[in-house]
Amino acid sequence: VQLQASGGGLVQAGGSLRLSCTAPGHTLSQYKVAWFRQAPGKEREFVAAVSWAGVTTQYAGSVKGRFTISRDNAKNTVALQMDSLKLEDTAVYYCAADGRQEGMTSRLVSYGSWGQGTLVTVSS
Repeated sequence: VQLQASGGGLVQAGGSLRLSCTAPGHTLSQYKVAWFRQAPGKEREFVAAVSWAGVTTQYAGSVKGRFTISRDNAKNTVALQMDSLKLEDTAVYYCAADGRQEGMTSRLVSYGSWGQGTLVTVSS
């Protein structure tokens, strides 16, 4: 499945951004979807994941309580609401889809489809 991520931009620390992930021509509800991020010079890391129907979510400790992942299967979209942004949240954010029937995972290798990434820059 081909994914498209959007919504990145420049925001001051403490501000908010909302990222969106879509899959034109595909039924995103058939996949578990996650957001990962990669900061300059660092490895790609897990941010959040949501189950097929959006009932179950999973977050990295660094974003828990600040970020919210959700999905609207009728609109074929997964969103990542990012509040109380910090300088260390600066990264390229990627959405990814896992088509396996197993439970949710934060393991990067479990996600077979990836979007192109959207840059989030948090300034002081």
